Amino acid sequence: MQWQGRRESDNVDDRRGITGGHVAIGGGVIGLIFILAKFFLGGGDVNQLQQDLQQQHPQQQEMTAEQKAADDKEAQFVRVVLADTEDVWTKIFGVMGRTYTKPTLVLFRDATTSACGSASSSTGPFYCPADHDVYIDLSFAQELNRRFGASGDFAMAYVVAHEVGHHIQYLLGTTQKMQNIQQQVSETEYNKYSVRLELQADFYAGVWAHYDQQMKNVIDPNDIAEALSAANAIGDDRLQREATGTITPDAFTHGTSAQRMYWFKKGYDTGDLRQGDTFSATNL
Repeated sequence: MQWQGRRESDNVDDRRGITGGHVAIGGGVIGLIFILAKFFLGGGDVNQLQQDLQQQHPQQQEMTAEQKAADDKEAQFVRVVLADTEDVWTKIFGVMGRTYTKPTLVLFRDATTSACGSASSSTGPFYCPADHDVYIDLSFAQELNRRFGASGDFAMAYVVAHEVGHHIQYLLGTTQKMQNIQQQVSETEYNKYSVRLELQADFYAGVWAHYDQQMKNVIDPNDIAEALSAANAIGDDRLQREATGTITPDAFTHGTSAQRMYWFKKGYDTGDLRQGDTFSATNL
């Protein structure tokens, strides 16, 4: 992605130099999913769970000068991506006759707090509807690359755009409907709705990429392949298989690798919000 020298968003709360007040579990969201999957699907051995968590990363580590420089470059990149999401969604909402309210991106290292509770590197990137902020520990980019080979800058652009997609869902009222549904159905049934919510956020990420290229011509041919590689890397089926060797569809919350790639690509190919109704889709 052509990003250097371009506008960076001012809607960023950079907390990377602020301690979260407790030691975060290292290894990233993917590592934590592995451990929890082993725990719940492997008999629920609490002693083994505690041992695995301790082995993840017992204490925070200071970054070297080289690591900090890389982290600063990643922070600059996601600021540019966030600025692009602001431009695209402002235009789309304007066509809809609405005003786009921009989210704040909270950058942190190891741990911080949010209106949705504590956040750590093991939480992974997430959107908090209670404060309308997107939370990202930039180590997630290294996690994708190191564990699954989802390299390239656009892999992280996809992650940012996906979380902003959840903000779009909040602005359009989808999040509130999901909260009402959660109070009425079982956990297993709600997981199915959660998958559809996440896949729609993937679709919105694709829509963003569609219009970002149309408006600014900054996406290179390999960028979409990098986004699809990231979507493939964090599919529920792949994560479960890597963690336990088995797949439990009832425990899916984000969708399979194939589903995540399909909905991102559909958003990118069409740019049509009307085609992103994952809740009515019959092929899930």
